[in-house]
Amino acid sequence: MAKCEICGKSVQFGCSVSHSNKKTNRMWKPNVKKIRVLDNNRPTRKYVCTRCIRSGAVQKAV
Repeated sequence: MAKCEICGKSVQFGCSVSHSNKKTNRMWKPNVKKIRVLDNNRPTRKYVCTRCIRSGAVQKAV
């Protein structure tokens, strides 16, 4: 599973709880995109979550 290379956000595990209070395992996946970023003034492809993209934590390579 992909994880954000900037903030380290990755999958989280928990339970789905039905109306009858029956619990089944599930996971929440982060919204991660593979984009070109400037890393030491060189364009590289990295997995970055959308929160880091929107907040300006990375600079996109155009």
